[in-house]
This record gives sequence, structure tokens and C-alpha cells, in this order.
Amino acid sequence: MTRIVAGTAGGRRLKVPPKGTRPTSDRVREALFSSLEAMMDLDGAKVLDLYAGSGALGFEALSRGAAHATFVESDKRAAEVLKANARELGFGNTVIVNRTAEAFTSAESDVYDVVFADPPYAVGDEELGKVLSGLAGKLARDAVLIVERASRSGEPLWPDLVEPLRAKRYGDTAVYWGQVRSDG
Repeated sequence: MTRIVAGTAGGRRLKVPPKGTRPTSDRVREALFSSLEAMMDLDGAKVLDLYAGSGALGFEALSRGAAHATFVESDKRAAEVLKANARELGFGNTVIVNRTAEAFTSAESDVYDVVFADPPYAVGDEELGKVLSGLAGKLARDAVLIVERASRSGEPLWPDLVEPLRAKRYGDTAVYWGQVRSDG
């Protein structure tokens, strides 16, 4: 069972696509958001959830005060689950895009304060690197990027404007943090 950990929708359950997704565990999400909220105030933040799956990361951010979340998911069934979760939770401040993360970041022009990228473990360094590079010009000053991958995959290839901050392992999952350079 996947649920929202805290905030206005705390404790509410999320539907999960029947296959092909790997929702971020409650434990990892709780630790991730504890660290994120220590770094920045989510109130009013504009969030991008790439490879969204059930939307657990983006919906958690909305529950904790983010103003808007854009969810990008290439699987049509998962995108339908995202729409159902947004309706069920009463979050009208969402946009759900049924495209690949690479196609979205190469065409998108909005600016985001927080970006979550939780690609399938099979997504390689080069493909993820293209997606992250596609975010250039779409990140607010001091924007935070959080990438979740298999521990064995290693740190993502950050774009030049992003400074790597830290990494934390949770079993076979690793969470990597980056932030837009203050001179960027």
C-alpha cells in the first residue's frame, strides 16, 4: 500500500498502476521530504515529477504545501492512475502529461523549484543524462533536483548548472540530490 506520509492529505492511500512501476517506499519518501523541508520551504513551490508512476513524490509535495505539480509519465495506464489519484485527493493544481521524460524536457518551457526523477531502474546513465540536461533553462534559481535510482547505478550525470549535494542509500535504492548553482 502506498500512502501520503504527511501534510493535508497525510494518511490517504494512492492507487498504484498494476505493473511497470516501483513506487517510492513510505520510509524513503519520509526521509526524502524531511531533508527537503530542512533545505527549503515547499509552500508555493512548483514541482515536476518525472517518471511519475503513481505520483507519490509529486502528491506528497502538494500535500506539504507545493502550489502546483506537473506529472510526466509515458505509460498510458499509469497516467490514468495519476488522474484518478489527483481526483481522489482533490488536487486540482496538477497537470498530467502522457509523454516520455526526454520528450517533455526537450519541449517544456515552464520553470520548476523542485524536480523529482525516479526512472525505471533499467534507464541508463546516458538516457537519464539527456533528461537532466533537458532541464537547463527550466529550473528556478536554487532549484533542487532529486534523483532516485538503483544503488548499483551510481550517481547521475548532472548538467553543468547543477551542483551535486549528497547521496543516501536505502537498501537497493539510492537518492541523489543536486541543486542549481547559485552562480548558474
